[in-house]
Amino acid sequence: MIVLSNADVTALLPMATAIEVVERAMVAVSAGKATLPLRSIMEVGGPNRMGIMPGAMSEPACYGIKLVSLFPGNPAAGRSSHQGAVVLFEAEHGAATAIMNADLLTAIRTAAASAVATRALARADAGVLAIVGTGEQAEHHLDAMLAVRPIREVRVAGRRMEKAEAFADRARRRHPGPTVTAGTDVRDAVAGADIVCTVTAAAEPVLFGDWIAPGTHLNVVGASIPSKREIDEELVARAALFVDYRPSTFAQAGEVIGAIGSGRITREHVRAEIGEVLSGSRPGRESGEQVTLYRSLGIAAQDLACAAHCLAEAKARGLGVAVSIA
Repeated sequence: MIVLSNADVTALLPMATAIEVVERAMVAVSAGKATLPLRSIMEVGGPNRMGIMPGAMSEPACYGIKLVSLFPGNPAAGRSSHQGAVVLFEAEHGAATAIMNADLLTAIRTAAASAVATRALARADAGVLAIVGTGEQAEHHLDAMLAVRPIREVRVAGRRMEKAEAFADRARRRHPGPTVTAGTDVRDAVAGADIVCTVTAAAEPVLFGDWIAPGTHLNVVGASIPSKREIDEELVARAALFVDYRPSTFAQAGEVIGAIGSGRITREHVRAEIGEVLSGSRPGRESGEQVTLYRSLGIAAQDLACAAHCLAEAKARGLGVAVSIA
């Protein structure tokens, strides 16, 4: 077995590579080439939870599981809110072949999935990006959006001005091209934006349908359990809705579940899985004025594909630590 650290994952999975890996994985998922039991969540005290995400893929041929602790108080202690490991197995004999830190891999693949959807759904000339949230996912989403669209202006909105300003300062140093502004008013940040990414831990909506301009593309990422939602039902109903995986959407996407329950939409409101758009079997954006919404929950296939890529590259480059558990 090869053990890979966060430093290894950083070297092996740059954002541009992750975007291509995740895109191939999403096409495979929508083509029925993956087995994806729904993620299960176990409470482990207070607001803390453990997520259990198994899966198997035929392209690449592998299976495995991600075990990840979700501790929302971690950022205040300087740690990622996601802590855990991905364990990868090979398909011929069933042996465990790799274990790697899950927090960075999760952050990269989540932002890469948003980039895949943005590349498929956002207007080609989209240049104004609004990011709602200032944590780890905001950092990676900025990298991801810059990789797929000609972003000239970035607006970040957070609950605390000092965190928003700190994010903006880091962004200006890392990406000197676009202008970057910070604030606490979400409505101001998203006004007239071409791309909006919500990457918060909010339990109640922070973004509303009447705030969004025609032609906007949205990546709604932060809420991953049915009791949480970052956007209101009006925005769900107004937008052309695309998802990563229908079964998890209808079981775990709180704003979609709520809108169906209230009668605002039906299940048919989901236009397509993003893999169907990528393969050409379903249409994506239909006009420059259409509001498109990608509801991202994250699925094990993304983790498995990225982990398999890291393993193959680690073997080729001689990275990681080889251990035996026999």
